[in-house]
Amino acid sequence: MSGDRILVIEDDPSVRTVLSELLTRAGYLVETAADGAEALSLVKQSSFQLHLIDYNLPSMSGLEVMRDIKRIHAHAVCIILTAFGTIELSVKAMKSGAFDFITKPFQVDVVLGLVKNALEYHRLKHENLLLQKMVREKYQFENMVGQSPLMQGVYELIERVADSDSTILIQGESGTGKEVVAKTLHFNSPRRDKPLIPVNCGAIPEALLESELFGHEKGAFTGAATSRIGRFELAHGGTLFLDEISELSLPLQVKLLRVLQERSFERVGGTKTIHVDVRIIAATNQDLEQAVEEKRFRKDLFYRLNVIPMMIPPLRERREDIPLLIDHFIHRFNEKKHRKIEGVTPDAEKLLLEYPWPGNIRELENLIERLVTLKQEGYIQPADLPDKLTKCHERRLLFQFELPDEGANFSELVSEFENQLLQQALLKANGVKNRAAQLLKMNRTTLVEKLKRRWSHPPSFSPSTPGVSGNEEPLSAANTD
Repeated sequence: MSGDRILVIEDDPSVRTVLSELLTRAGYLVETAADGAEALSLVKQSSFQLHLIDYNLPSMSGLEVMRDIKRIHAHAVCIILTAFGTIELSVKAMKSGAFDFITKPFQVDVVLGLVKNALEYHRLKHENLLLQKMVREKYQFENMVGQSPLMQGVYELIERVADSDSTILIQGESGTGKEVVAKTLHFNSPRRDKPLIPVNCGAIPEALLESELFGHEKGAFTGAATSRIGRFELAHGGTLFLDEISELSLPLQVKLLRVLQERSFERVGGTKTIHVDVRIIAATNQDLEQAVEEKRFRKDLFYRLNVIPMMIPPLRERREDIPLLIDHFIHRFNEKKHRKIEGVTPDAEKLLLEYPWPGNIRELENLIERLVTLKQEGYIQPADLPDKLTKCHERRLLFQFELPDEGANFSELVSEFENQLLQQALLKANGVKNRAAQLLKMNRTTLVEKLKRRWSHPPSFSPSTPGVSGNEEPLSAANTD
């Protein structure tokens, strides 16, 4: 049993009965109506996946019934039944919104085949609508994670410019979420029901990028066996997202500038001018103004793109958002991977907060996914974190210093710090200079010279010594080499 509900609207009792029995035997749930009024009453009470409507009904025509059904359920799927299968009628039915039409007398296999196709169309259309709804909900700017002042500024700007057609240039380091911002802008704009077409300008070879952007005609170059529509045409009515725009070659920058100015272009190898209506959102992790100064990026193109600049802050500048992002990613990957991670311990969170996150949100997301996958349940502990986070914490402790209000002698501070490093290296190396030099990533001769300048008798190591300080007497030199 498929469970699909079908409404048969037919004034001829014999035809109505035949269709009802045929579809019921095929596993469908069938209800019937003898006229338009009865049908509309049923449609108002419930929804059907398919409507079979006779063209010639009393009081109102089948096309009028279909029109009223679609007013109640905009995405209703309808098939018209008619004893007059003319081309004119079929065209009229299709223009009115019918999926197809069936000519009487009908063949059983034709009816069942058409019903199956119509229900499959309804299913795909319904899934597509749900997917669009989910995507729109996902990319509502209210759902973006972060409450820091910097992110509040980003949200405010998104809200102010999303419904405009102005070109936007998103700048920020890799992994900060520039693509998420672009999608949020699109799905909160009047173009939300039209395509969002992304192009990664740095991932497509330069020789192919022009064809990707503008399309090509058959025979335009070796291997162009057929014509191809470019990304600009695919984005017609919607948004074109040009990611890593700084990677465009200078010749392509010239061609892109012309399209942005005129909103028209020719395919590679073509002569027909194609007009498009697209909104441009560009993104880059480079400083485009510096690229302009260095003659790597055209000044006129930069000004054309930089109508509304939007800067996405790196994660290290919005550390107060890190706990929110951690919770967000744990929740997501718990659901996706069927895990039961409850959170992170305070000590583990401290390490996560101190790390500089050079890969930004993307690096944090990948780490949480790995931890959730491997840990499976419970709380994430410091021992679960990679060594680089622990070492980062150790370096912060090592370099921790607060400048007093009265100031301090720079040379003395540097000298004292170097002194402590040398002593700690000797301690960890059990007094072996070769090993101490390796720990400090320096040549042994350099280490020896530093020790000679600092101490007339370089400190050595005794296993019973808990630590080494500048006030201690020199230890036995037996273990220093």
